[in-house]
Amino acid sequence: MRELRSAEFPRADEVWRDYRGMTGDPARDRIFATLLAGQIVSLARCRRHPEGLEVDGIFTPDNFRKRGYAHRTLAALVMACHNDDLYMYAVEGLAGFYAGFGFISIPERNLPSGIRERYTWAAGNMEGAEVRPMFRRAGL
Repeated sequence: MRELRSAEFPRADEVWRDYRGMTGDPARDRIFATLLAGQIVSLARCRRHPEGLEVDGIFTPDNFRKRGYAHRTLAALVMACHNDDLYMYAVEGLAGFYAGFGFISIPERNLPSGIRERYTWAAGNMEGAEVRPMFRRAGL
């Protein structure tokens, strides 16, 4: 597992294509990947917003799941970004997974405004959107 260079972002975009149309932006993203024989088998993105860093895009294609690749990829991201506070909207069913990396549940109002803007469509109904705002303090 390692951080991708900006020239490799198109490879990540290709893997993410079927995952909510995610893409990487070298000007504001850091992308981490686990590779197997040169093939990306898991991804995680850390996006810089003016008020903080957002972790998202954690994705492992179906044929590589249940092998620990997502765990390894997120561990690489957390280790590389540990000097910054990290925020995320976690899929409700994965909140326990993220808690294992030091993320804790927080009220949505505690998210930086730029990160909160991504979920304005949920109109504050995090339970209905099946997501949970989470935070990991720098230095953990």
